[in-house]
Amino acid sequence: MGIKEFLLLQFIAHLCLDYFFQTDKLAKQKNSIGFKSPFLYWHGLACFALSWLFSLQISFVFGAAIIAATHFLMDGFKRHLNNSRYFGRYAFFIDQAIHLFIMVVVVLLFDKWHGINPSFNISINFKYLLIIASYLVCLKPANIFIKEVFRVTEIQVSSDNEMPNAGKVIGVLERILTLTFIIVSQYSAVGFLIAAKSILRYGNNETLKTEYVLIGTMLSFGIAVIAGIIINFL
Repeated sequence: MGIKEFLLLQFIAHLCLDYFFQTDKLAKQKNSIGFKSPFLYWHGLACFALSWLFSLQISFVFGAAIIAATHFLMDGFKRHLNNSRYFGRYAFFIDQAIHLFIMVVVVLLFDKWHGINPSFNISINFKYLLIIASYLVCLKPANIFIKEVFRVTEIQVSSDNEMPNAGKVIGVLERILTLTFIIVSQYSAVGFLIAAKSILRYGNNETLKTEYVLIGTMLSFGIAVIAGIIINFL
């Protein structure tokens, strides 16, 4: 296992921690009351456990501890970032960027001073690992990213005739299909998928809603397309 695989494993651990191993309700509680949230402490312990586990080596215990400690402190102070007049709307992006930056720095320093020496004799294929990470990104993380983009740009459309969470399900399905089509080099199928959604989703008389959906669709397809291009390129 090289540093690329190691970094990717840590990224997958981060995805599991921040997007799949916490509910929206617990995340809101953590973000609103910071260090007063009981869940924050469990979140910090889970961060340490996942980072250490996904490192596949016992010697990374101190690196995992640094990642967990900085993650804990960042999440604890995030409520102040959320309430900031100038940076509050960008809190999600700032928070994630800092987490990922610290993770990369810790991994690079660990590789320089100690080296990547897994405790288990296991062969890891970088491309397969990248495909797994890409599919994970196309699930809940992409939904949250798109929602935050709409919040930052203050784009919203009121609706009284929508199925709850239907847009999330459609978004997940279209990203999974798009990523799969790109991996197997069926680019024409991606164009068909975009055209089908554009035709079937809304009529021409709902201009605002159509533009809202178009922005979300482009963001959704863009995430999957970029992930597919990265996989094919690497």
